[in-house]
Amino acid sequence: MINSTDLIKAAQELISLQIDGLNNLSKRFNKEFVNVIKLINNSKGKLVIIALGKSGIIGKKISATLNSTGTSASFIHASDALHGDLGSIQVGDLVMFISKSGRTNELLRIIPYLKKNDIPIISLTCDHPSPLAQNSDFNLNIEISSEACHNNLAPTTSTTMQLVMGDVIAVCLSKIKNFRSSDFAEFHPSGALGNKLTLKVCDFCDFKNVPKVNTHSKLSQVIIEMSKNKLGATVVLESNIIVGIITDGDLRRMLEKKSDYFNITAKDLMSSNPKKIQKDDLLYDAFLKMKNNNITQLVVVDDEEYSGIVHIHDILKLDVF
Repeated sequence: MINSTDLIKAAQELISLQIDGLNNLSKRFNKEFVNVIKLINNSKGKLVIIALGKSGIIGKKISATLNSTGTSASFIHASDALHGDLGSIQVGDLVMFISKSGRTNELLRIIPYLKKNDIPIISLTCDHPSPLAQNSDFNLNIEISSEACHNNLAPTTSTTMQLVMGDVIAVCLSKIKNFRSSDFAEFHPSGALGNKLTLKVCDFCDFKNVPKVNTHSKLSQVIIEMSKNKLGATVVLESNIIVGIITDGDLRRMLEKKSDYFNITAKDLMSSNPKKIQKDDLLYDAFLKMKNNNITQLVVVDDEEYSGIVHIHDILKLDVF
């Protein structure tokens, strides 16, 4: 029975083989790769990825990544392509085959249809002299020395190379298209990722409850304002200009140090130059700003005009990040 030490060693060897494969892959980016990127970028249609088996699973992921980063793509299983789905490939589209061997019969049988209809062919293979590579307009060679599988059989290193090459293609195209985070957000409106990229402070902040006092407000007025709005803080204004903030912590610290409460004013309590966030900034940026500064509130402003307060506890209640 294999022991723990041998298991760890086997795992480390597997990772080393994968790293060696990636190092070799990084040396294969050449003019052929550049031409493939230019071809896809200049295409008026979509990139259709065709594969089967483990390569098909990778193909689906690559298609999804391309779509989410600004390049129109679709995936067709090779068997489905041979039973009618070739009809979804339109004039102006491109096809990219993914195959370790480049000798898979189902893929080779699709080539005549593509050539007849002048559909450009890109192939991603581990065997450059293969029939699939030789019948492609462009071939991206991801040759490997061996699979990470101890029997050198199960697709491991080869599928890693396919996956990484797909990511490289998607990201390079995204850079060429100047695809921005705001564009990315449009394709990811839901979930934690979408919330980080789309939710703004103004979507969340209650602009009706805007706690504020002036520098001469008495302690009783400060407490009433803080309690009324239930935000644990109030902003201090002077001639409508933000000069400070008073939080629950400021009140507690004051109670520990002073006994003459009657003459205390907001100016005695406040912390000057409070941290601010623009109302149109991302809510996630507000969350990070509070976390990084170890504070629980931010003053929300529209340019420099006071608009409200956002509290970290209310953000955490949303459970969106």
